[in-house]
Amino acid sequence: MLLMSTVLVTGGSGFIGSHCILQLLGAGYDVRATVRNLKREPDVRAMLTRAGTDPGNRLSFCAADLERDAGWPEAVLGCEYVLHVASPFPATVPTHEDELIIPAREGALRVLRAARDAGVRRVVLTSSFAAIGYGHKPQKEPFTERDWTDLSGDGLTAYVKSKTIAERAAWDFISTQAPNSLGGKLQLSVVNPVGVFGPVLGPDYSTSILIVQRLMDGAIPGLPKLYFGAVDARDVAALHLRAMTHPAASGERFLAVAGDFMSVLDIAKLLKSSLGVAAKKVPTRQLPDFVIRLAAVFDPAVKQIVPELGKRKNATAEKAKSMLGWSPRSREESIIATAESLLRLGLLKNAN
Repeated sequence: MLLMSTVLVTGGSGFIGSHCILQLLGAGYDVRATVRNLKREPDVRAMLTRAGTDPGNRLSFCAADLERDAGWPEAVLGCEYVLHVASPFPATVPTHEDELIIPAREGALRVLRAARDAGVRRVVLTSSFAAIGYGHKPQKEPFTERDWTDLSGDGLTAYVKSKTIAERAAWDFISTQAPNSLGGKLQLSVVNPVGVFGPVLGPDYSTSILIVQRLMDGAIPGLPKLYFGAVDARDVAALHLRAMTHPAASGERFLAVAGDFMSVLDIAKLLKSSLGVAAKKVPTRQLPDFVIRLAAVFDPAVKQIVPELGKRKNATAEKAKSMLGWSPRSREESIIATAESLLRLGLLKNAN
């Protein structure tokens, strides 16, 4: 019998992290997951059970925090691969951008140092389109993995800065690292997802999911002129696994996007047409930009989206498809799966 290796997943209780755990277990790996507090273990196991998987003793947990050294050497010990998924992504605006930037950058470096010292073969870092497609002048060509967010650009949010700085720091570490005690060098691959949708497994989900949740709840009176990419968490997890083991993936970054970017209005119309009465509260009225700018004076969360109003962008996943054979499901399927899972788990305020 072939013995499968152990994979560490950081941020195991999160939306992408839990989908990565599911697919790793399904592929026969043993999984170790980091959580900030071990009290989260029953929650994660419950999510996996809800998804139809009973990991038993093939899944273990350890406590580790991105802002502290303690726990990381133990977390990576004996692991062949690490999926570093954990990164701060708050639903509210941080008081200071360093609240996001420092944990993202230092957390990535902590994981990489610990992985190198433990003789891990490869780390797959979850970065973001935020590290690729911001701070640029308008362009018609789709963004690719060759592009980097320009940190000197106007109106960049703390999240965009944190993902860009953390990924840059990771690549710098890899380029300058010394060999580990075994004489080998750590490999790095990076996955850069756009907005991540798909079936939620519990109340821990990405900020992207809040778009669908708030639309379904009728929590926003109208729709801003925003455009963004969509990809399913199941496909993001699948891309992590391919980037983890494919020989050609070492030293490469991969955009995870399904199809062209879409507007908030596109999402609202899709929910209305696909979910019928369950989507009765979804607004379809597009708000003029000046209304959003006015609201931004009073709401820091709204202020964050103002620089992106009306900006049409696009990105391509051609590299992941051609190099790794990745084949994502449609953006429409992932958004409908998001809404259906929110309904199924009772995560909408007034689903009746």
